Order: sequence, then structure tokens, then C-alpha cells
Amino acid sequence: MKRRDLVSALLSAPWMTGTAVAAASDWVQRFGYPSGWGPLRDWTDKTRRVGNYSGGFERMFPTHTIATSAPASPLRVELREPPPFTSSAGTTTTFDAFLEAWPTTGLLVARKGTVLFERYQFDRSAEMRMTSWSMAKSVTSLLLGICIDRGLVRSLDDTPDTYVPELKGTLHGGISLRNLANMSSGAAILHDRDNAWLYPKMLTGRVADCEAAVREWTAVAEPPGTRFNYNELCPLTIGMVIRKVSGGTLAQFCQQALWQPLAAEADASWFCDSKEKEFNCIGFGARLRDWARLGQMLAQNGAMQNRQIVSEAWVRECTTWSDKDAQVRHGVGMRGMGYKCFFWHPKADGSWMMMNGHHGQRLLVDRATQTVLVHTAVEGDPPWQRELFRLFDAATRMTA
Repeated sequence: MKRRDLVSALLSAPWMTGTAVAAASDWVQRFGYPSGWGPLRDWTDKTRRVGNYSGGFERMFPTHTIATSAPASPLRVELREPPPFTSSAGTTTTFDAFLEAWPTTGLLVARKGTVLFERYQFDRSAEMRMTSWSMAKSVTSLLLGICIDRGLVRSLDDTPDTYVPELKGTLHGGISLRNLANMSSGAAILHDRDNAWLYPKMLTGRVADCEAAVREWTAVAEPPGTRFNYNELCPLTIGMVIRKVSGGTLAQFCQQALWQPLAAEADASWFCDSKEKEFNCIGFGARLRDWARLGQMLAQNGAMQNRQIVSEAWVRECTTWSDKDAQVRHGVGMRGMGYKCFFWHPKADGSWMMMNGHHGQRLLVDRATQTVLVHTAVEGDPPWQRELFRLFDAATRMTA
């Protein structure tokens, strides 16, 4: 294809014109859903997102494998027609209409070990590992909870420098694990502004070092615990603690303490900086069915196949708020949403737990009905998320 024709195709593509569509006829298909770096080394170039989110990123960065162990925990497939639901515009709509309207790569609904709905688009499949983006922060939370369960970390109110000598005298070394996990560090950092500087230093650069970025950040805006301020340095600091107390990589600890006890059906992955330290604020990859198993474990208060993997106490910690967490209660840090220990909370009572990733990666768990929804995509905006919540509410009423 001539360059002018390629440019014309790019400019006329649905994503470029601002219309989110999921049609398999989108022009990207003609190039086999490419992956890799985009123009000017843009690693989130829209034309490559389908390929990158389903394995491409793993070839672009150093990656640790998190091995599974056989046999996989049971996950029956009993597909059925989901019920219609009311859209945010007040009209009756369907799961199919949602999939036609938004660039979803995979959508799965399960309850108590049974898959009730499963659909893939853009030539993706159930065997593909999908990169979760910031859902990795919630995986980090589960690993922190296991560290506390095992006595490797004594308290959520300890500071990182208690466990990581390299953090002595640094800003993040003196902030409690609680305030870090609640994105309330007090650091003068803005996610949208500072990531343009931080990401080359932490991940995309040739000598990227995420731990150095944590140690070197000194700017302070306010006392810790003052307000919710989402940023990457909070989970990266906790990642340093987990590596130190577990005595290995995050991938090794995740494999031994979470992934193999969960009895996932396939290996997971976590990509790293140039020092092969997991960039644990993003980058965890797994099949949708294994994300569903993780959601099932949360719905079952941390247990899977009669084995307690994460303590019920940690699940309770992640879904309740004390006076120490007042700044992240539902509706306080942000309108219509709460936060706690790297989990998002669309409902004030903590009954819905959400792992939330950029461009539409979501794991939603309704603890009351034990319904789990996994969604992967290549774009997302507020109207899309509102519709997904309504779809999930309908999913909780599906007959099992």
C-alpha cells in the first residue's frame, strides 16, 4: 500500500474519526491486527492496540512468566442468552448491541465456577492472554494481602522503609502502606501530566528503572492521607516491599502464592523495566477465563476449591473503610466511586469490587450474587463505562 493510501485509511478509520465501533471489518484487520511500536515510538498507537493488548506488549518489554500448575480449577461453560437491560439513555438494549457499539476484544460473565456468557471480537480468542493495564494494581493488592496474612508484613500502617533499607530517607519510604494502597501519598504528582516524564524513566527507556524513580521522587503536595491522587509511584513502592519480604520477584511470589493455588488454566505474564523488575502498576496478562477465576476467588472471600488463598480479612479490608481511609470513601475522592487498597468501588457498600485498566480493561465482582464480569478492550470513555455497569447489573440477574 502506498504511503498516501495508508494515511488516508488511518484518517478515515472509525477510531480516528472519534466513533467507537467494534466491527471486524475495521481497516486494521487488513494488516492482521499488527503489534509493536507505532509512529514516533508510540507504544499505545490506536492502530496497534488489538495486537499489543493480546501479546504484543509482551514482546516489546522484558517479561516474567507466572507458571500455572495442572490441573486447572473447574470452570464449566454453560452459555445462555443474557437478559436485555436499560441503557443510560433509558432505552432497552442488549449485550449484542453493546458489543456492536464499543471496541471490546473479550467479554465474559461467570458465576460460581460456570461461564454464562463468553464472546470475543477482532479475531481474538479464549486462548489469548490479554494485558490488563492497571488491573495489575489490584493483583499487587492481593499479593500485599498475602504478605500480611503470612506475617511477612506486620501491618498496613507500617512504612516501606521498615522493610526496604534502600527507601530510608526517601519520600515514599516514609508513607504508610495504607496511604500508598489508597493512592493518598501526598506526593506532588499528577497522573496525566507526569507520566509523560515517568514512563520513559520507568519502563520504555533503554535504561528504565522503576525503583530508581520511586527513590528519586521528592516533590510533596500535602500530608499523606489527605486526598485521593491516583498515580503509578504508589503501587511501585509497594512492589518494592513485596519483592524484599518475599525474597524474589513479584512473578515468583505471585506464582507460588496466588496463581498456582488458584489453579489457573494457563500461564500469566508481567512485563518489567530494563532491570527486570516488574512494572507492577500495569502489565499483568492472563486469559479471560483465568481473570474470571480470580474474580471467583474474590467473590468467595479469598477462597478457591476449599483453599484459602487470600484471607477473608484482607478481602474485608479492601471493601470497608475506617477513619484512616476517609479520603477514599465512595463519593469523597471522586464522584460516584470509592477506592480502597488498589480496588475501585462503584457501590458505596463495597459489594461491587472492580479492577480497572486503561482502554477498557475491567474485572467486576458482585459479591452478593458471586457474579464475575471480565471485559477487555482497546478504547474506553465515561459513556462506555456507564453502559458496562448497566450490563453488569443485568448479568447479576442471569439464571445460573
